[in-house]
Amino acid sequence: MYPMKAIYITLVALLGMTSCAGLNSTTYIKPNDSFVLGNNEHGAFQVNLKNTSKTNLSIHQAPINGGKHSTLNVKPNQRASVKVDKNTAVIITNGSSDTAAVSLKVTGDLGLSMGYKNQ
Repeated sequence: MYPMKAIYITLVALLGMTSCAGLNSTTYIKPNDSFVLGNNEHGAFQVNLKNTSKTNLSIHQAPINGGKHSTLNVKPNQRASVKVDKNTAVIITNGSSDTAAVSLKVTGDLGLSMGYKNQ
């Protein structure tokens, strides 16, 4: 009976680790540039971020079939959490003349395209 209990505990631990899996990244955005996450077909996901730069960042969501909504302005050292519907991109814009940095933790569907778009 002991080996069966060990197998059960191992399975529960593995499930717990995989359910908490996500993408962690520090992303740098050039002046007057945007980082685009999820501009492809995908499921829902969540982004927790921290603006680690000295400049304000603007964040909005853009469904891949058009439109723009849920704009947030994130000040230096401020955190934000964004829940994103399926087939919707998150766009993080650096409108300053300095390079910006943002710390990202993404959970949910991780089959997301990533790229940059010049303003």
